[in-house]
Order: sequence, then structure tokens, then C-alpha cells
Amino acid sequence: MRTSSFGSSSKYSRSFDLPEVQREPPLYGAMLPVYLNDLRRNVNGDEMVEVTLELDDNSVVLCSVAPASQNAEDEPTSNGFLPRSTSAASKLRRMFSWRRTPSARTSTSDAEDQHQAAVVSARELMKMKTKMMRTKSSAQRALGGLRFISKSTCGESDPNLLWKQVEARFEVLAKDGLLSRQDFGECIGMGDSKEFAVGVFDALARRRRQKTSRITKAELHDFWLQISDNSFDARLQIFFDMADINGDGKITRDEVQELIMLSASANKLSNLKERAKEYASLIMEELDPDHLEYIELWQLETLLLQRDNYMNYSRPLSTASVGWSQNLSSVMLNKIGSLLLDNWQRGWILVLWVLAMAGLFTWKFLQYRQKAAFQIMGYCLTTAKGAAETLKLNMALILLPVCRNILTWLRSTRARVLFPFDDNINFHRIIAFAIAIGVMVHAGVHLSCDFPHLVRSSPEKFELIAADFNGEKPTYTSLLSTVAAATGIVMVVLMIIAFTLATRSFRRNGVKLPPPLNRLTGFNAFWYSHHLLGLVYVLLLIHGTFLFLVHQWYKKTTWMYISVPLLLYIAERSLRTRRSEHYAVKILKDQIEMHNYLTSVYEEGDARSTLITMVQALNHAKHGVDILSGTRVRTHFARPNWKEVFNKVAAKHPCSTVGKRISDPIHQ
Repeated sequence: MRTSSFGSSSKYSRSFDLPEVQREPPLYGAMLPVYLNDLRRNVNGDEMVEVTLELDDNSVVLCSVAPASQNAEDEPTSNGFLPRSTSAASKLRRMFSWRRTPSARTSTSDAEDQHQAAVVSARELMKMKTKMMRTKSSAQRALGGLRFISKSTCGESDPNLLWKQVEARFEVLAKDGLLSRQDFGECIGMGDSKEFAVGVFDALARRRRQKTSRITKAELHDFWLQISDNSFDARLQIFFDMADINGDGKITRDEVQELIMLSASANKLSNLKERAKEYASLIMEELDPDHLEYIELWQLETLLLQRDNYMNYSRPLSTASVGWSQNLSSVMLNKIGSLLLDNWQRGWILVLWVLAMAGLFTWKFLQYRQKAAFQIMGYCLTTAKGAAETLKLNMALILLPVCRNILTWLRSTRARVLFPFDDNINFHRIIAFAIAIGVMVHAGVHLSCDFPHLVRSSPEKFELIAADFNGEKPTYTSLLSTVAAATGIVMVVLMIIAFTLATRSFRRNGVKLPPPLNRLTGFNAFWYSHHLLGLVYVLLLIHGTFLFLVHQWYKKTTWMYISVPLLLYIAERSLRTRRSEHYAVKILKDQIEMHNYLTSVYEEGDARSTLITMVQALNHAKHGVDILSGTRVRTHFARPNWKEVFNKVAAKHPCSTVGKRISDPIHQ
């Protein structure tokens, strides 16, 4: 037997015989550098190429042809064989020197070679850690996941019985004894994930070096044995092959993105498909820190084994992103697009609200600019009246977001498409902030500008508005003692109290006050102080009735703004009071736990949701936000495993009677 390589003058022959039958574990090309070094000494440095062959039973497949490395290491390690890092480093050097002239290749700096070798060595170290990681308990739980056929891989059902069911479906779906690629999912029990099943079909077909759209029953049985294999390595290899479309043993960013979109489609997560490119960059950032632009099988295994660790810690938000560094403009466009998509409802409502305030302010400003009082008080009067008009609007609008029963009904109508009803509290706070600004402008301008100008006005100018004050020029004190001024001052005081106790620091006991002032903090103080605003609305109606410069009732528009929202709110509170009931309870532990379950997603461990689980863990680790709920609370997949939940409760409280209460929020 003679073994030779393709070169210009290769005359190498082996002088020993190989054992006829001996199957040792593969060394993955670890002996290739030794062979090439021996060959180089025989051919005196002539140009050579390396040919990569793959042996599969009785067939030989040509994988690649590349120039042989000129800088291969000559000495093996103390273990008697070269590590994979040496072979991988040679591949890297060939990648950078391919298509160059011999002189150009020899001019490559040693520093660059050392850097490339260091990168590959770091990857090899990570790979060794991944193998050691399998012995940990958390890793053992992860190794039980990644199931294509849930029953057979879990051991909860007889694989032979499941195959008989698949065989029966084959007889129904097959035509002329051949099962089509599109019916593969329905045949193996993935009828609701046909697109994902097609991806599995293609991956298994590529393993057989086939490109076919139909298979026989024997081939189906071979496929079935592979996807129902209890070995985690076998299932992981299938999952890897689904992403590795070109079969080169490496997964690129585009292939990861394609697999994310496939998983999102199988789980009916349209929003995840829209952000697939962003999440693909997140995975590449984590698994490819050296920017080699690909990941390998063991790196995918690392991500799966460390999923629980990612869910338990958060990284600094300043971590560099591969996607940002490589294509900043594209990422920015995606961010802007996502921002518009998520906030367009809020945006148009806020724009409409701001335009309404600007229009009312301008209208009232121009109206009072034409009045005789403008010659005395000037722009102070127009500014105060413009602010007053926006206050009327906002005092009416602020009641609508807290009409909870009305909002609950509106959420069930088509209006939810245009209006962000779930942001009612945020809109309530924004309006309150605008009211605070309006009160400061209106009251401040009246007290510091309008009244002093009126008191100091000349008799000739005062004659222009003397009829509004019964012909008597008022003093500053007499102005403050009028109904309009007195009600305005009381309203300002009540609003200051209510708004201050409604701030986050007071509402959540963030401010520590000595007794008995500590009763002014907390939710109860916020709740009761907010009821002072009911008195504010009564005073507002009175304030809007006794105006200085307006006497016709139809021009006193305060009641027109707030009457309908006020009646709606009163009806809302009356309905709530009528429905409410009181129960005496004893709080043993004041703790709230949220457990979000998304039943449309396949259970954790199912191959169709595995990649989504990885993305969820990575995004939560980096940003502290769940990709599905948008909150810090993690979303669980499928339905809760109540047996596991109750077993944990029973183990936590041995020899105790643990009760449960099931409530139906729809009929409460």
C-alpha cells in the first residue's frame, strides 16, 4: 500500500504495514502535522498541498484541498501527539496566506502568527473547560434537554411503540412508497412545526450526502433513530447540522440568524423573527470573542450548558457588541426601527396632546391680546390665561387614565390598535407633570406680575377695565381676598401636598422621617392625600365661575372641560365601591412572585425552543430584560409542571398540610 500527497515531486512511500482491523478513537487529524513534517524532509521543501478526506464506511469524500503550511511545528508535545491547536493554527495561517506568492507568504510577521496561535489556543482551552463542565449537576440537567421527540428521548414512552405510530402515518402520507419532504414533520409528530421539521429533514439528508425531497421507509427509520437517540451528543450534532447549511463544520452569523428565525416561526413569535439579526449578533458576541466569524459545535454546547448561569447574573451594559462594531449604521437603523415599532402608539398620542395644548395656549394668548386689560398687564395677562387654558384641558384628561373599568372594556375593542391603553399610568403621570408646570406659570404670573401691574396702574388706564371691578381700584390685599384668588391659593396648597406625597421616594418609603412625621410616607399617605384632589375639583369649578374679566356664563368654560370626565370618574368609583367586599386576612409573608408562562412556546428542552432559550438567557445576562415579556421577570415556556412545583413545596414543608387555591381572574 502506497500513500502519497499531491505535489510537484513527491516520492514518499510508507515502509510499514497498517493493522488490518483496528478501530481506535479518531484523533481528528492530530497525526497530519507529523506526516507532513516527515514528507517535507523527503521532498526537500517543494510546494505541497494538503488534501482532507472523510472516510464513511465504504465511501471516501473529498472535503478540501489547500496549500500545506510552511511553518508547521516540528516537535510533538510530551504526550506523543500534536494538540489540535497546532493543526488549527496551521489552518489559520493557510487561510491568511492562500492565493499569495511564496515570497509574500514568507514575509508574514512572526507576531501575527503568534497572535493567531494564541487565539486558537484560547479556543482550545475553552473547549477543555466545556468538557469538564459536563460533570456539574447543572450541566447534567442541561444534557437532558434538546429533545426532538419528547416522549422517546425522555424515556417516558416506549420508542418502539412511537416508531409504530410513525410507521402508520408513513403508510397514510407516502405516495408510491416515498414520503415527501413537506410531510416529514407530520409523519414524525411535528405537524404544528412543519417548517422546523423541514430543517431537521435537510440536516439529516446532508449527513447522508443527499439532496432529496423524498425518502423511503428505510431512510425514514434511519432518520427516526437519529432524532430519537438518547445521546445528548447525537441530538446536539443534529441541531448543529441544522444551522450548518453548507456542511463545513462552522456556523456563521447568517446561519445563526436563519436558525433563530426558524425557531421563532415554530413557536409563533413574530417579534423574535424581526429581531433575529440582533440576537444572532448577541450569540456571536458571546461565543466568538476573537472575531473569527464562526462558531463550532463545542461552543454551542458551552452556551447550552451555561444557560442557568446566564440567568443568574447580569453583565455591565458597556460590554462591546460585535454587531455594533461591525455594522454600526445597520444596528442603529434596526434600533430606530424597533423603537418606532414599539412606541408609535405612545408617540402619536403625545404629539396630539402637545399640539392640543399649544393650540389652546396660542388661541387664548391671542384672544387676551385684543382685550383692554392687555394695555395694563401686558404679556403677563396673556401668558397666565394661556396657561389656564392648558390647565383646564389637563385637569380633564388626567381623570381618564384612572377609569380602570372603562379601560378594561376599551382593551377588548378595536381601539386598542391605535391607543396604548396599557400605558395609562404613565400617561397619568405625564399629565400631572404638565399640570404642575401650568400651575406654576398661571399662579406665579398672576401673583408676581398681573396683580402688581393692576395695583400700580394709572387712573387713566384703570378706567379701561373699571367696570370689571365695580369702578373701584383694588389693592393687592383685596385681590388676594377675592373668591378667585382664595380658591386658587387653596388649590395650589392641596396640589403641592398631593403631588409631593405621590413622588416615588415618598410613595415607597424612600424618605426616612422621624415619628410622627414618618406617617407622611408610604402608600397609605399617597392614597389618602390623592383624595384631596376631589376637593381641588370642587374649588376649580368655583374658581372658574368667579373670574375678574369674564362675566358671561357661556364664556366661563372650566365646567365644559371637566364635567364629562368628572362624571365618568364618579361613576367609576361608585361602581368599584359597590362591587368591593372586605375580608379579614393575616399576612404571614408580604412577598410577591411573578411567574410568566407563555404556552405557545414549546417546553424548555424541546429542540424547537432550545435556541430561543439560549437567546433569552444571553439577553437577560447582558441587559437584565426578558426578550419576550420586556421585563426583568423571566418568561417560562409551555405550561407549568405542577407535579414538580408541588413536589418542591412538599419537600420544603415536610410533615405539613399544604393547601392550594385556584382562582379564575376572568370571572372574578
